[in-house]
Amino acid sequence: MDKIRKLSIDLETYSPEELKKCGVYKYAENPEFEILLFGVSVNDSEVVVYDIACGNEPPDEILEALTDNSVEKWAYNASFERVCLSVWLRRHHPGFFKGYGAPDDSVKGYLDPTGWKCSRIWGAYNGLPLSLEMIGAVLGFEQQKLKEGKDLIRYFCSPCKPTKVNGGRTRNLPKDAPDKWALFKKYNKRDVEVEMQIQKRLKNYPVPDSVWDEYHIDQLINDRGILCDTAVVENAIRIDALTKADLMRQLQRLTGLENPNSVAQMKDWLAQQGVAIDSLGKKEVAALLNEDIPEHVKQVLRLRQMLAKSSVKKYQAMQTAMCSDHRCRGMFQFYGANRSGRFAGRIVQLQNLPQNHLLDLEEARDLVKRNDYAALDLLYGSVPQVLSELIRTAFIPKPGMKFVVSDYSSIEARVLAYLAGETHTIESFARGEDLYCATASAMFHKPVVKHGINGELRQKGKIATLACGYGGSVGALKAMGALDMGLKEEELQPIVNAWREANPHIVKYWWDVDAAVMKAVKLHLPSQVGLVYIYYQSGMLFIKLPSGRRLSYVQPRIGQNQFGNDCVTYMGIDQQHWERIESYGPKFVENIVQGVARDILCFAMKNLRDRFIVGHVHDELIIEVPMETNMQEICDIMGQTPDWMPSLLLRADGYECMFYQKD
Repeated sequence: MDKIRKLSIDLETYSPEELKKCGVYKYAENPEFEILLFGVSVNDSEVVVYDIACGNEPPDEILEALTDNSVEKWAYNASFERVCLSVWLRRHHPGFFKGYGAPDDSVKGYLDPTGWKCSRIWGAYNGLPLSLEMIGAVLGFEQQKLKEGKDLIRYFCSPCKPTKVNGGRTRNLPKDAPDKWALFKKYNKRDVEVEMQIQKRLKNYPVPDSVWDEYHIDQLINDRGILCDTAVVENAIRIDALTKADLMRQLQRLTGLENPNSVAQMKDWLAQQGVAIDSLGKKEVAALLNEDIPEHVKQVLRLRQMLAKSSVKKYQAMQTAMCSDHRCRGMFQFYGANRSGRFAGRIVQLQNLPQNHLLDLEEARDLVKRNDYAALDLLYGSVPQVLSELIRTAFIPKPGMKFVVSDYSSIEARVLAYLAGETHTIESFARGEDLYCATASAMFHKPVVKHGINGELRQKGKIATLACGYGGSVGALKAMGALDMGLKEEELQPIVNAWREANPHIVKYWWDVDAAVMKAVKLHLPSQVGLVYIYYQSGMLFIKLPSGRRLSYVQPRIGQNQFGNDCVTYMGIDQQHWERIESYGPKFVENIVQGVARDILCFAMKNLRDRFIVGHVHDELIIEVPMETNMQEICDIMGQTPDWMPSLLLRADGYECMFYQKD
């Protein structure tokens, strides 16, 4: 065999765990986990399928290459192959396994991601779908992913139900269906071939080394995982079950209904009380509770709201994903949002955890940890609400360590003002002023001080900042809850107008970007708009960010918007479908700003890679550090400005905690 420089790999595996729910780390950790088929191309040669389930294993040269960082290992969703091979090598070929990381780091059980690259990331970087089947269809490959694959995976890769027909077996083996097994091997081979076609097709659109470095840091964080307090998780699930049973009994007693959780039954009961409602959604019920309806009906609706609270699902997700060392791994997906390149949450979804507002957070947490349901029920009006606010606190540092949580202050507003040259906002940041007060002052031409002079205008500055930065108007203000905050309908358009008049450089930046995008798509001519470079190349629209990373838009065209004006459209994922998406200047600016904010967070991750980063949420890092670590030192490192935006005013604030929380 020639010296191995590159491997393209696809695995077919078996585990009784449900992969989508628990993630690959728990899936592969199960004692019954096996690699069934190992499809591999060496140095872009013909794909060979090693039938491991039938005793045909890869040669030693390939096993050695798996831990050689000078050999490029490619796979589609490469984290799956890397983690599965880590476990398989440790169990069956320990002499070939090599871990990585510091001796006290929980990544040591996995193969070093440095030598691995992922063709899904390559596709996402270029604006393509995340599904292998969809990317093959979009790129028009001659060899497509075999459609029979899902049935074959269901047949061989998961437990089966014992029946008389199958002789009571709980798993299908190759000997149980030789024809299907032969087709499964063909499917495995085809997946490697499709993955190699992606590499070939995208060779002129490479992913920069800096982005691969970010991917490897992402894999490090996923390998490390975040420790869970098992007592809090398990007791929260127990307490929730007791609470739900108690709420159900109360509702049955008050309504006489067999199942008060049934929408149809509850609507009928409400109608009998003279209360008609089309939907029992959160907003509709909240609105109804503010109306003049009988008190006993309000009591029922409040109890039903508590019953419907789904916070326990987060605890169940933690319990399902937790590895044997009680760490949840695989919580983050690199390039989960391919319009901006931002990360996406997976499994427990740290990106959308409820906030905590309990003043006695630690005391409430201790009651859950002690499984003291009676005290929780006695001391708090809503046990489900308490459990919801305690979800973050189930994540803890390992013994002898603490968490430092550090996040950027108003990162998107800072980036937008910097890119657009909106001097009044930049100067207010330089003076350390409250952003919403400064915005309101610029909007209404009078001083605004939080809890002071004209303080009532701060709320208008806040809602305008959040809603109007990317072209939002009255509809955006409403979506942000402007009416719920007490603003009147007739106030909304004047707020939009005042914000735009106070931020003329941002408004100009929207339309400068819009004009540059139109010029690139219509005339194929490039433009420099401030720090971003917009150009068309080989059927793609690219926006090069200050970091050097590109945003990619596939098959851009000139279309017409709802007003009959020209606009740019492109192909992308919208609501899980690959379809044509309409866009315009402010939306492209949103992509740019969020993309730059993402690059700044990745810059901080690189600077802090020698610390134990265990998680990140939007613009926040969660870092496990020794007790003697100075928190401000972490914040200072995070607040460093990259050389590609030298005068950007960044500020990172932080706090220390012995369980994860919102400060």
